Amino acid sequence: MTRFRYYVASSLDGFIADRDNRIDWLTSRETGVEPDDTAEAGIPAFIAGIGAVVMGASTYEFLLGLDPDADWGYTVPAWVLTHRDLPIVAGHDVRFHSGDVAAIVDDLVATAGDLDVWLVGGGDLVAQFAAIGRLDEIEVTIIPIVLGAGAPLLAAREHLDLRLADSAAHGDGTVSLRYEVPVRS
Repeated sequence: MTRFRYYVASSLDGFIADRDNRIDWLTSRETGVEPDDTAEAGIPAFIAGIGAVVMGASTYEFLLGLDPDADWGYTVPAWVLTHRDLPIVAGHDVRFHSGDVAAIVDDLVATAGDLDVWLVGGGDLVAQFAAIGRLDEIEVTIIPIVLGAGAPLLAAREHLDLRLADSAAHGDGTVSLRYEVPVRS
């Protein structure tokens, strides 16, 4: 069964981007540890289980670097939720949607097949999926930094109970937490 998974990194105080909407703080840390002792070691296995991705316009623009010729890092179909015109990534299956997220759920499930859907972000997009009961898992890597302000990890509009499914501390000081979102009755 296709799961909708939010796989993301966050500051200790719960932000996925700083107040200027930058994420350079994710890669600027010098830790001195081997790559296999970091949260990044699990990324290839996660990606292998993904059949479709969904992101908001800000995430899409960041990934493009506002350059439509930039390397597109996804090999699976991508949906971008937006209310404005955005550049198109040539040669890739990128679909734009401006309505309610519930309208694309069936397409996402059909496209993902036996794989999962990655809710790339941001926090508002993920909250929209949570509000319609289509957020199954949150896997967050906590980066040991306090940003003070920025884009929130999850802009939830309602109370969400989570169940810790897994946790791991890494040699670079990061902590990975995987939560299941129980089905609401």
